[in-house]
Amino acid sequence: MRETSLVIMAAGIGSRFGGGIKQLEAVGPGGEIIMDYSIYDALAAGFDKIVFIIRRDLEQDFKEVIGKRIEKAAKVEYAYQELDDLPKGYEKPAERTKPWGTGQAILSAKNLIHEPFLVINADDYYGKEGFVKLHEYLVNEMDLTARPYDICMGGFILGNTLSENGGVTRGVCWVDESGILKNVTETYELKKEGDMAKGRDDAGNEVAIPLTQNVSMNMWGLSPAFLEELERGFPEFLDSVKEGDLKAEYLLPRIIDQQVHSQKAQVKVLETKDKWFGVTYREDKPAVASAIRKLVADGLYPEKLFP
Repeated sequence: MRETSLVIMAAGIGSRFGGGIKQLEAVGPGGEIIMDYSIYDALAAGFDKIVFIIRRDLEQDFKEVIGKRIEKAAKVEYAYQELDDLPKGYEKPAERTKPWGTGQAILSAKNLIHEPFLVINADDYYGKEGFVKLHEYLVNEMDLTARPYDICMGGFILGNTLSENGGVTRGVCWVDESGILKNVTETYELKKEGDMAKGRDDAGNEVAIPLTQNVSMNMWGLSPAFLEELERGFPEFLDSVKEGDLKAEYLLPRIIDQQVHSQKAQVKVLETKDKWFGVTYREDKPAVASAIRKLVADGLYPEKLFP
């Protein structure tokens, strides 16, 4: 059977979360963080290795809070996303403090990944179904040599991903009848209103999206060959950044969307009906902790995940 890796993007700090490192907030009865549940579900689904993408300045805290426990249950490796980790000939603007985005984050792990891999955010709870479906696809269906690139994605139902405490950004997915992704539209400040979610598009126009629409939550199944595509595209992205723009990011969903439009990639959307939750706002934490307690009470998880 093919080996597979789970790659967790944990280098960011949630700016809307009041300055704390939201990935390290305890929500489980045994002091677990959201990431623990993703790792537990991934290992149960059959993933062989965990790759954490972190920042060097968070390394000590991260290993203390997370790494040491997980290393007892799985093979663990670390990659480091750094602002000055750029292609030859490029330099970080002196004033820039924001990371270069999820595309660069994945590139930082390039030398550690030699097998099909699943990318997730550190601070999202995805549920069990997505890990099972994507692992199955990576092991049994993905064509590692295919061009266009063979990609899969966890497709979450929009209504299962909204926050009660404010608007959220979602990659709204348009999928054909055979489950192939046609388009991803980044949509901002989405809030539930009746049987729709209302928000704004890139141009600032108000949009209304059905609650049943598939959205991307950054749960992507990729082949190791796609890392070469990311590497080729990074200098092009850097060349496109306007002088003085200190916030432009090389974002994985946009990269994949561009690949789809240029027919360099085909994405199979694997729908999951599990409810997503995460701590987008500090006020979300009690609801997340309550949801976790219910999942434990229902027998989906033990009281303590990684003794």
